[in-house]
Amino acid sequence: MVALVLVPAGFVVGLLLAPLATPFTGVMPWTRRTAMGVVAAAVSGVIGWRVGAHPVLGALLYLVAAGTLLAFVDVEVKRLPDRFTLPSYGAVAALLAAAAPFTGGGWRHFEHALIGMAAMFALYAVQAFAVPSGIGLGDVKLSGVLGLCLGWFGARAWVTGLLATYLLGGVIAVGVLIVRRSRKGEFPFGPSMLVGTLVGVLVAAG
Repeated sequence: MVALVLVPAGFVVGLLLAPLATPFTGVMPWTRRTAMGVVAAAVSGVIGWRVGAHPVLGALLYLVAAGTLLAFVDVEVKRLPDRFTLPSYGAVAALLAAAAPFTGGGWRHFEHALIGMAAMFALYAVQAFAVPSGIGLGDVKLSGVLGLCLGWFGARAWVTGLLATYLLGGVIAVGVLIVRRSRKGEFPFGPSMLVGTLVGVLVAAG
């Protein structure tokens, strides 16, 4: 029932988000705006089906909205704007904190979320420092937000999300290498991070 409500709601949210990308991508054609709506609808529906009417749903739906916007901007211009990533730390943390009193062991989950955020951010920051050409600072900034949500669901979700991210990113990197026949082919890593996080949540939730 929750999923049936979230699918059309997600589509509308996706359409409404499209203008926010304009300063970075220019005006999106209707096909791309529709695609944003379809992606937001599909992911919202899957989250609603898996998580149900759980207090943590609000934080996840926020991440769906922000993640859809970020993914489309990243694909278009290979950038994850601070305008969307940085406020998401406060928004997601606040929504998780609001969910904690209504969740069994909620404050333990929230503590794990903070640990997940710090660990994920540290991991990406070290990678960016060691191999600057591997990921961008936008990816580092996004990582902490994703770590918050994965950490809430525990170590299994965190590890699964991380592994799924790098597996998908590796597959895309190989595809880019084959198509462009160059090791210098860059590709947006943000979508891989977001899909990996979705996989981690879906595996652990329910």
